[in-house]
Amino acid sequence: MSARRVTLLLFGALVLAQPAAAETSSWIMESTEVPKPRRGKPVKTAPSATFSNAPVVKGSEKSKDGSFGKSFVEPTGDEAAYIAFDQGQYLTALKLADEGAKRNDPQSHTLLGRLYAEGLGVSKEPQTAAKWYARGDELGDVQATFALGVLYAEGRGVKKDRAKSAELFEKAARTGHPLANYNLGLLFLKGDGKPQNPYRAAMHIRYAAEKGIAVAQYDLAGLYQNGSGVEPSALEAARWLSKAAEQGMAEAQFDYAVVLLRGLGLTKDEPKAIPYLRAAAHKGLASAQNRLAYVYAEGVGVKKNPQEAAKWRLIAQAGGLKDEALDALVSKLPKAQQVAAQQAASEWREKAGLF
Repeated sequence: MSARRVTLLLFGALVLAQPAAAETSSWIMESTEVPKPRRGKPVKTAPSATFSNAPVVKGSEKSKDGSFGKSFVEPTGDEAAYIAFDQGQYLTALKLADEGAKRNDPQSHTLLGRLYAEGLGVSKEPQTAAKWYARGDELGDVQATFALGVLYAEGRGVKKDRAKSAELFEKAARTGHPLANYNLGLLFLKGDGKPQNPYRAAMHIRYAAEKGIAVAQYDLAGLYQNGSGVEPSALEAARWLSKAAEQGMAEAQFDYAVVLLRGLGLTKDEPKAIPYLRAAAHKGLASAQNRLAYVYAEGVGVKKNPQEAAKWRLIAQAGGLKDEALDALVSKLPKAQQVAAQQAASEWREKAGLF
């Protein structure tokens, strides 16, 4: 598989390039964020791992006369804090969460931690965020436990301590928290905060993958490709890669397209590969853009189009990817086609906000 930029749920995803040793890049939390708690019990899964999983206010539909129906339920103060957060009303969320914290509401402490961690409605204060998360953890909120684990993993607001982060991830993982399982798997994989153990790493990463965490599915594919903690299997690697690709992860879309183009573990299917390759290219992945240039240059699964090939090569080149062979191909095109390709590439970059 290609080299990858992965986002660990506050710990970063592992990078499994080529059949080489696994490596860990960055952590995961900001990209997935702390899941919104469900009232009354800890969240045991993190479907979208964002605060958008707010408690739904039932019966809020308006009747034909424009008034709210009798089933309308006014949100409680603690729920209202999250609703205000979702609406971008951070000062209101801060006020309501502070009131909830005074009542020792666990999730209010977690929300305050989030606000201070990201500087929403207040100045960014990692140390203050860590204190709120720590109190939320003490009160039993699994999301606070997870978030605090990330801060210890990264050394934000607290002294970096991977052993402490492992302890917190393990605590959250025992509740079935998939992101905590994923981060814990990475620690076992690297032997950082936990003894190196690829089998336990694969177990935790698989759990997160089965719960629908795209980056875990992507990394599990890498484990199967390299035979790290699992029996090597090109078929299983392709299967998990396809799941991550279906969720729109650019790196997975690119790698899955390559699998389909080469027939690695699957029947070769060039036409099926093209939409995945285009999707990854349009998301700004230079390696996908460059591969798409080859596809159009050679007419693989698409009609041969040197000008379109030149366009994607120029986009990938602007992204910092070197390829002398493709550059030579572009330089041999008629001047009119080169100019048209340059204009198309510039328009694409402008539309993508890269200027």
